[in-house]
Formats: sequence, C-alpha cells, structure tokens
Amino acid sequence: MRGVLIDTPTPPSGLVTGSSAGAQPAAEPVTVPADEAPFDPAVPWRKSASVALRPEPFGALVYHFGNRKLSFLKSKPLVAVVTALEEHPDVPGALAACDVPEAQHPAYVTALATLARSQMIERR
Repeated sequence: MRGVLIDTPTPPSGLVTGSSAGAQPAAEPVTVPADEAPFDPAVPWRKSASVALRPEPFGALVYHFGNRKLSFLKSKPLVAVVTALEEHPDVPGALAACDVPEAQHPAYVTALATLARSQMIERR
C-alpha cells in the first residue's frame, strides 16, 4: 500500500515530505500532471466522503476507503485546515480561520494539492 506523508516541520517549509513538489504561491494554482486538473485554492474544497481521519498525537492518519491510500498528516494545524475546508468558501478562508500565518500559506496549499491528487480532498 502506497501512502503520502504530509509533514509540518519547523520552519514550515517542506510541509510535504516524500514529494518533489516545492512550495507554490497561494495565489496561483499548483501545477500537477497534464491528465489532472490543477489544484485551485480559490474554489471550495472538502474532505472526501470516502475518507476517514483518525486523530493521532502527531496529527492524523487519513485513509481513503475507495482507493485504499493511506496518508499521514504530521501536523495538527493541517488536520484542522482539512477539517475546516467544508465550512469555508475557499482554501485561503480555511487557512485564515485556522490562524495559519500568511507566510505559511504556500506550504499548506502545496500539502492540500498533494491531498487533492490522492483524492483525500475533493471540490465541493
């Protein structure tokens, strides 16, 4: 089983571990392979209905029952953002509501783009 490791070290650069993706500006969609739509932080998102979050001391385990992917969110603030996506009109709104410092927004957008590619979050 393949998994995606989402990590929030201090400092917040490198939020996504095990990925070649670098931090992307929050204002622009994150580039993904041509056969996938780019992650657009300006549209509404939510945790996929096929996904379960299990809180852990480090953050959370995220399991997709459809594609059987397992991810690790190694940051409680990132877990809060993923949970808050449902309640906000866009990613910047969820980040602001979760008190994520603006300087860290690009790293969180990159992490959310990774979650979108693995179908852990989806457009509403």
